Amino acid sequence: MRKLLVNMSLTLDGVIQAPGRTDEDPRGGFEHGGWAAPYTDAVMMKAMGEGMSEGADMVFGRRTYLDFFSVWPGRKNNPFTPILDNAQKYVASRTLKDPLPWQNSTLLDGDAGDAVARLKEQPGKPLLVLGSVDLLQTLIRRGLVDQYTLLIHPLVLEQGRRLFAEDRQRAALRLVNSVTTTTGVIIATYQV
Repeated sequence: MRKLLVNMSLTLDGVIQAPGRTDEDPRGGFEHGGWAAPYTDAVMMKAMGEGMSEGADMVFGRRTYLDFFSVWPGRKNNPFTPILDNAQKYVASRTLKDPLPWQNSTLLDGDAGDAVARLKEQPGKPLLVLGSVDLLQTLIRRGLVDQYTLLIHPLVLEQGRRLFAEDRQRAALRLVNSVTTTTGVIIATYQV
């Protein structure tokens, strides 16, 4: 059985919306996009590079898939583009149609939670969720997440979409690894 892993940047108050760029996700009037960028350092890049080099198939919601596709293919001089280009990508969407534009991309059929549950039952690499807030909420509610790697930024935004929705049931997590960056980000890996 495959593991479902989550890799997510978040603030101390749990906000995960638009960490990468100012225009990434303005839904709900969110005006703090790009909040994670000032905290990037060599420690974080090394940890993320090591994590991505282990190999995983990716699971995306439509919005994050299209955002990643608009940014990553064709970028040069970074270790992430070849990994993202070559990884198998599974995409949950009610509106996208085949063929998907990014190489190695497969559109999931039917209910996203059911489709990911079926993927977990198949042999293969771990499944990795990056971003994809709406899809992630579904997967959390269904109890499908096995591990969270959280990049906890020393920042409180008080606004934005959060990792754990208010309707989330109680869950016990076990810390299995942690690294602190020079900018105060704690990279904590928790198993469910």
